[in-house]
Amino acid sequence: MRLYGVVGWKNAGKTGLMERLVAEITGRGLTVSTVKHAHHTFDVDHPGKDSHRHRVAGATEVLLASRNRFALMHELRDAEEPGLDVLLSKLAPVDLVLIEGYKRDAHAKVEAFRAVTGNPLIARDDPTIRAVASDTAIPGFDRPVFDLNDTVAVADFILAEVGL
Repeated sequence: MRLYGVVGWKNAGKTGLMERLVAEITGRGLTVSTVKHAHHTFDVDHPGKDSHRHRVAGATEVLLASRNRFALMHELRDAEEPGLDVLLSKLAPVDLVLIEGYKRDAHAKVEAFRAVTGNPLIARDDPTIRAVASDTAIPGFDRPVFDLNDTVAVADFILAEVGL
């Protein structure tokens, strides 16, 4: 599976860029899956629902299925967080997996950057970041810089990078 990451600090525009890239790339007839890393506790389940009750009772995995979709919830129960490679092995084959977060992993990435956040550019110290999608010019930068809102150009770059 080909994969490419989108990284950046909080409020840099990562999720919006991911959403636009998925729409753009699938609109070209390619299949795309996504992986999103969360630094906080999250839950896709709701108290009182049967699947939540199964988890609270102690189930390690709960697979919730309908005619429209299924979701597999796996409780780590104090086990170590699985690495990206383990998570990717759980995905069905697609043309491209876009990964939001996992900025310390070794796959190629584009950085979403907004000057207003006041955060430093991650790419200056990270050679796995192959380009930046920014709302401002970055003079003297040694890699491609795209307009954060030019989804077509960012998608073209990513697809060329992965050979699609």
